[in-house]
Amino acid sequence: MHRHGYRGRKFGRERDQRRALMRGLMISLVEHGTITTTLPKAKELRPQAEKMITVARQGGLAGRRRLIAKLNVDTANRLVDVIVPSLKRDSGYLRVTRLDQRRVGDNAELATIEFVDEITEVTKPDKPTRKKPAKSAQSASDSKKEAK
Repeated sequence: MHRHGYRGRKFGRERDQRRALMRGLMISLVEHGTITTTLPKAKELRPQAEKMITVARQGGLAGRRRLIAKLNVDTANRLVDVIVPSLKRDSGYLRVTRLDQRRVGDNAELATIEFVDEITEVTKPDKPTRKKPAKSAQSASDSKKEAK
């Protein structure tokens, strides 16, 4: 039997476990900017994460809701509001760099996945609060006289 037409790696997990794994890796990548994982997981994560970034670049409420369905609210908002504005390219947002093999345990190949462009935290200036004009002493005394 052949594997023609079967996309993606299985990682020895069932479908829901693979989806949860990729979701967790994407959330960690958006929160921290760079993560270290095994090489096959990094290679599998890159196209999926780049598609999420492309959806975030398109903007709009529908795109934000699609991101929230795949990630979570805080991560989707960070992706749209912080990461996407600091990207300076149209595609190829992520870089996979090979590292040494894991010394303890299974000797797996490790890799780092990170954003190619530097992510700068954009802080919005606080909106100035409008203060209600204070009533003058004369108008306060006039209102007291009218109340009597």
